[in-house]
Amino acid sequence: MSAPVVAVRDLVVVRGGVEVLPGISLDVAPGVTGLLGPSGCGKTTLMRALVGAQRVRSGTVEVLGEPAGSAGLRTRVGYVTQAASVYDDLTVAENLAFFARVLGVDRASAEEAVAAVGLHDTREKVVGRLSGGQRSRVSLAVALLGSPDLLVLDEPTVGLDPVLRRDLWALFHRIADGGAAVLVSSHVMDEAERCDRLLLMREGRIIADGAPEEIRRSTGARDVEEAFLRLVEGPGDAA
Repeated sequence: MSAPVVAVRDLVVVRGGVEVLPGISLDVAPGVTGLLGPSGCGKTTLMRALVGAQRVRSGTVEVLGEPAGSAGLRTRVGYVTQAASVYDDLTVAENLAFFARVLGVDRASAEEAVAAVGLHDTREKVVGRLSGGQRSRVSLAVALLGSPDLLVLDEPTVGLDPVLRRDLWALFHRIADGGAAVLVSSHVMDEAERCDRLLLMREGRIIADGAPEEIRRSTGARDVEEAFLRLVEGPGDAA
């Protein structure tokens, strides 16, 4: 078998004196992997560790065979935070052109990224005047520059309408079909069915790992939300 895109081993992260991640291990392979769990369970901390933006107490995080955050990963990893991370005083096109220069990718890649997230008609608009959903898509377009091998998306569909959510999930799968690993976090359990694989997280630990149907079958649940409750509370309490 080929090496995983992401390999996390015994990762411990302490923030504000609290152990947020108590020593977890996991692999992420190509495809769409959903990281699901309630707010505050450690999803964002884990994602920050994967992109090298989080100080860790101990353990290792390797991405594409290199330590997370290595300079060689700059164009191979795309990261979208919960808050839009682009310049509000620039247009969509200007933002993409700026980040394309920083990353050393050509203008054609910037145009492709804008088209991929459905913002071609707003490319000349100032980002600060766009809706929250549109601003989030500008951040996603920036993350797509250079066709990264790993795309890390922290709650990318929060606050979006159902049609846009559907379209973005279709985009995530197209990216994965090209051979990339797409890691998407969410606290909305109904998005679980859109993933190839799920990592269910609670209190800094992975409590289930597998395809949605495998997790449903192993817990005897009708859906992933019920499966999560059964794993946390036990079959009798979740019924």
